[in-house]
Amino acid sequence: MRPPFRFPEDLITLQRAWHQTYAELAQAPAGAGTTALRRRLLDLSAHLRTHPYWTAPTGRRAGAADLHRAARTPTGPGRKAAA
Repeated sequence: MRPPFRFPEDLITLQRAWHQTYAELAQAPAGAGTTALRRRLLDLSAHLRTHPYWTAPTGRRAGAADLHRAARTPTGPGRKAAA
């Protein structure tokens, strides 16, 4: 079992916004004009991947999959989440 990681609150918030936008895009009916959602998803993706956390030494230990799991746990932003 991997140790839990502590992610910054703003990174968790970004990841949760990404999940929400992705869900909205997935549920949108065909031809519903999803350009704004697709652009938001791309913008959030860029912010997630260029967040300063990933350049810190501790950022290398925790990966994107750990962030996805942490953002989906009910423990709240910035708290430890099981990996």
